[in-house]
Amino acid sequence: MLKRLRVKFIALNMSCVAIILVLLCVVICTLNYQSAFEHVNRSLDIALDHAEEPRSKLHGPKDFDEQNAPLPPEIGGKESDMSIPVAAFILQPDGTLEEIPSKTTATIATDVLDDATKEIVNAAPGYGELPDLSLVYEKRVTGDTTYLAFADLAYVNSWHSLALYLGGASLLALAVLLVINIFFARWALRPVASAWQQQRQFVADVSHDLKTPLTVILANTSILLEHPERSIAEQVQWVDSTQHEAQHIQALVNDLLLLAKLDEEQSIGNTPLLQEQASEKVDFSDLVEGELLQFESIAFEKDIAMTSKVEPNLEVTGNLVRLRRVVSTLIDNACKYTHAKQSVTVSLVKSGRFAKLSVNNTGTVIPAQDLPHIFDRFYRADKARTRDAGGHGLGLAIAQSIAQEHKGTIGVKSNEREGTTFTLTLPLDLQ
Repeated sequence: MLKRLRVKFIALNMSCVAIILVLLCVVICTLNYQSAFEHVNRSLDIALDHAEEPRSKLHGPKDFDEQNAPLPPEIGGKESDMSIPVAAFILQPDGTLEEIPSKTTATIATDVLDDATKEIVNAAPGYGELPDLSLVYEKRVTGDTTYLAFADLAYVNSWHSLALYLGGASLLALAVLLVINIFFARWALRPVASAWQQQRQFVADVSHDLKTPLTVILANTSILLEHPERSIAEQVQWVDSTQHEAQHIQALVNDLLLLAKLDEEQSIGNTPLLQEQASEKVDFSDLVEGELLQFESIAFEKDIAMTSKVEPNLEVTGNLVRLRRVVSTLIDNACKYTHAKQSVTVSLVKSGRFAKLSVNNTGTVIPAQDLPHIFDRFYRADKARTRDAGGHGLGLAIAQSIAQEHKGTIGVKSNEREGTTFTLTLPLDLQ
């Protein structure tokens, strides 16, 4: 699917760019053609405008040098002389052409001139093209006199070469853009690929965590149905097992719903609902001490030394239930991975404008390759951990989402010398 999406993305981009380049080439070539055509017509106009002067003036000494050669074209001024070679003629009544030497700066082969004259002798006055002869002409009738001026059609068709250059440049640009699009398509769709992979992994993990309790529940109900004559007291172990597995499913579903709710709140930003949930002032010191009391019995049973240092009267703004969930998750994980005769240390101190909660345990060390993924959903650093002992791998993901919801951060460090330390930082309520 991602490959098809990438191909569609590239095809759409390249199609849009190609259409834009084609339109630009058409516009540029059209403007070039119009400009060239106007330039040629202007040159023809200039030739015939001067050709309409009295014949005596045209053949006077001003227009010829000593060798009776035409003067070069005039340049400069508001209306400069023709800059494109033009051949100017007067059409005689008998159909012959009389060249106007003073305004002719180009020569035409006799056969080409004869063919051109035949084609335009009966044509209406004005501009025209003779593509077969590669000529542009202007025919002007003044009184009884007909004037003809010719220029090469190549000056008008200069857009052909321009189109070739633009086409080549466009193809080169499309090739470069194709390479860039392939690179950027992979880069732009990388988050989509990652999200797709995470979604597939998420579905697989949820299915795996639901499969075992559902299998146990179905097995228990099958046993109960096989002995309908027995009382509940006689089969209480199967009922208890079913209840335990149902509670596990309930806990998993509740965590999934909480994660979905946290994701939705983070995606919509600072909404009135979120403001209402996070507007309560919480004595974070009192909350941490309360959670420590809850885990003292667990530490005693596992023969774990639990020490704490809680700075009093540190207040934060947030959701009491969710903040309690974060603290409970961090202390529970510390106790879970601490062996007998080892220690768990909980510290809450003020650090600038933040409350900093550190939970350290000297038990199992998290491998370095697992640290970047420790907050991923359903990720288990201890691959050998059982379902009953390790839960379903959503606790730290929920803790991170809650920390981010409260504009805080949560991080982890783990090594053999210092053990594993989770650090939660939340902004203090300084009002």
